[in-house]
Amino acid sequence: MTTLQFNTNINCGNCIKLVTPFLNALESIDAWEVDTNNPEKVLLIHTEEPADAVTAEVLGALQQAGFKADVRRG
Repeated sequence: MTTLQFNTNINCGNCIKLVTPFLNALESIDAWEVDTNNPEKVLLIHTEEPADAVTAEVLGALQQAGFKADVRRG
């Protein structure tokens, strides 16, 4: 399993509720979680699929939901 990390602007429970249907609709994601206590609001994506394809899907889904994200490096 691969874990992808994104810095986001998902910063509260209501934000998580808004983004949930978009991320849950992605069949390439096995599980996801957001650490809203982290200053960078880190989104973790767990997947068995190729990272590049999943990254593009996640960024697109977040944008549709009205959120921003950047791939977390290091």
